[in-house]
Amino acid sequence: MLGSTHGTFTTDLRARVVACGESPRTAVHGVTAAPGDQDVSGRPLHALVPDLDRFFRPESVAVIGASDTEGRPNTGITRQLLAWAERVGARLVPVHPTRTSVFGIDCVPTVGALAEPVDLAVLLVADPLPVIEELAEAKVRFAVAFASGFAETGEAGAEAQERLAEAVRRSGLRLLGPNTNLNAFERFREDLDGPAVALITQSGHQGRPVFTLQELGVRLSHWAPTGNEADLETADFISYFAGRPEVGAIACYVEGLKDGRSFLLAADRAARQGVPVVAVKVGRTETGARTAASHTGKLTGADRVVDAAMRQFGVIRVDGLDQLQDTATLLARARRPLADGVVVYSISGGTGAHFADLATAAGLELPTLPQAKQDELHQWIPEYLSVSNPVDNGGHPVGDWRGRKIIDAILADPSVGVLICPITGPFPPMSDKLAQDLADAAEATDKLVCVIWGSPVGTEDAYRSTLLGSSRLATFRTFGNCIGAVKAYLDHHRFTAGYRSPFDEAPRTPSPSFRKAQALMRPGRRLSEHAAKQLLRAYGIRVPREQLVTSAAAAVRAAGLVGYPVVMKASGAQLAHKTELGLVKVGLTSASQVRDAYRELTDIARFESIDLDGVLVCQMVGRGVEMVVGVTRDDLFGPTVTVGLGGVLVEVLNDTAVRVPPFDEHEARSMLAELRGRALLDGVRGAPPADVDALVEVVLRVQRMALELDGDLAELDINPLMVLPRGQGAVALDALAVCR
Repeated sequence: MLGSTHGTFTTDLRARVVACGESPRTAVHGVTAAPGDQDVSGRPLHALVPDLDRFFRPESVAVIGASDTEGRPNTGITRQLLAWAERVGARLVPVHPTRTSVFGIDCVPTVGALAEPVDLAVLLVADPLPVIEELAEAKVRFAVAFASGFAETGEAGAEAQERLAEAVRRSGLRLLGPNTNLNAFERFREDLDGPAVALITQSGHQGRPVFTLQELGVRLSHWAPTGNEADLETADFISYFAGRPEVGAIACYVEGLKDGRSFLLAADRAARQGVPVVAVKVGRTETGARTAASHTGKLTGADRVVDAAMRQFGVIRVDGLDQLQDTATLLARARRPLADGVVVYSISGGTGAHFADLATAAGLELPTLPQAKQDELHQWIPEYLSVSNPVDNGGHPVGDWRGRKIIDAILADPSVGVLICPITGPFPPMSDKLAQDLADAAEATDKLVCVIWGSPVGTEDAYRSTLLGSSRLATFRTFGNCIGAVKAYLDHHRFTAGYRSPFDEAPRTPSPSFRKAQALMRPGRRLSEHAAKQLLRAYGIRVPREQLVTSAAAAVRAAGLVGYPVVMKASGAQLAHKTELGLVKVGLTSASQVRDAYRELTDIARFESIDLDGVLVCQMVGRGVEMVVGVTRDDLFGPTVTVGLGGVLVEVLNDTAVRVPPFDEHEARSMLAELRGRALLDGVRGAPPADVDALVEVVLRVQRMALELDGDLAELDINPLMVLPRGQGAVALDALAVCR
């Protein structure tokens, strides 16, 4: 694998480690690093995981600005913190300069007057900055800042937030906020068991639907309201929750990512642990991105890049809060699938057919049940009804002893991993008996049983008591949410079963190619085509035979050496699109044509006031499939690699796939599978299959270039990359490179 780490590392955590003179693997102020080394750029390969035990379960809490004066906002917050501290067994110490007690508890005037170490300080002050140094001197481990007026308000607020973040970095404590809320200190139900959902939100209100899942019997273990993330961020909480034994799934509402690389490291940690991460990420549209930025002051990132990065590291992206609830719940509570096959079972043929269409379109596998299994089902279901999958029982068998027999027989088939029963509306006693049989069957099997209760009312006893009362059934209200959650469930377990972290195979030292390429870079400048192709050669990417000439006579000599027919192109750092200016001549077959072409190219350049470093005389390359492979930099994730249909099609069709390094050969091939024009590589209308292996090799070499030249290369565009017939390789016919 040609992988490595990339992008911008979370410098605040690493700076804290370096400042303390310790290795990134050691614990510093409650931050521990997972085992790992550094890549070629000196960046850690694994996430630093904050030890948040004392944040969520402190032994002592100081409330700065505590109050018991009725009608004041701080009073309500202090009261809630008192109740929370009692629930978690923490001692609470009010801090106020003019009060002797708050709610009957002795008060201290300043942080410096605290008589004992404090795990958590809650700052009920308008400006938390002056308090940070005091907390550091008192060796407080964690702090929460509720104050607003920071990055969410604009440039001045962003500057104030950076001053706060810098003070926190110097202090060694960890800060939640600013612009956060009390969600971390909510009352969680303790009478629920089983794997829990841990919740992370940047907007407290958007977490309410997930939090209220407790009323439906779903256990929640934590809520981290990250706010503006001046210090602690979504990635920190993902890393921490992924290591908690009670957490079955992590649900996130993300408006913006503070650092794309730290997010990937956290997602990698969750994937290693097999803990699913389900996320709503705002910013799919320009309006959504703009609104999110105004709320939290984060970069939302190019959405296609965010999408690709999440898929690469197994983060399940959903669009709605209802999908977040349903998908996270299913993934937290369902056991590992025993098979990928899905069977749809209903009391209505129309319902089964409708659901099967939707499920198949979404990519779920609905296997045809074996004939022996169909014969078995026809013992209880009339012969004229289809039981191949979907299974239609006609209605009547669910009302008696046959109903459970049918369900058990379906679940006994080894190809079946999931049974889904859509009940489109209550029709007692039929629907009530069916619901009870499904609940009983779910308790007796290791396979996933799902029910869609389609009634818009939702007050029926079969729904409220029977279905929701079962911790083994997965109950949904809509077809779409059920299909999406089941697809995510099967995909997640396939992903984690074969997961190999790309960070584990990252190179530790620069390659010889890197040293050659670095000498070619020109900071802040665009390279000519000739220089850009030298860059490709340094990384072993094939280019045509060519010579750079500065006279007509030299052009003729070069054509003889390259071999007719030839292509001639003007070469200069200013030239990004030569064809539009008539600066490319193709299929030249004689010395006279070469001389005339040289004069014409240089005349056009002179007329257009374009400085040339010469004219390229290039080998004519045989026909193949024109592709584009490139590198761009994303504000969040650093270098990204793109592959797609090239030539003029890249602008007409925009048929491309993107990935965030590091990735392996399997991921490179997955990129090609995403292309709408993928069939062109297989050969169409008599064309031979293209050399896909050579194309994949180019993608991986470009990735290596992007990673090693991260500090030097701003953009790379190989277009077209001519992918020749199978076994003949791929040739970069043109290239553009921009240095940082």
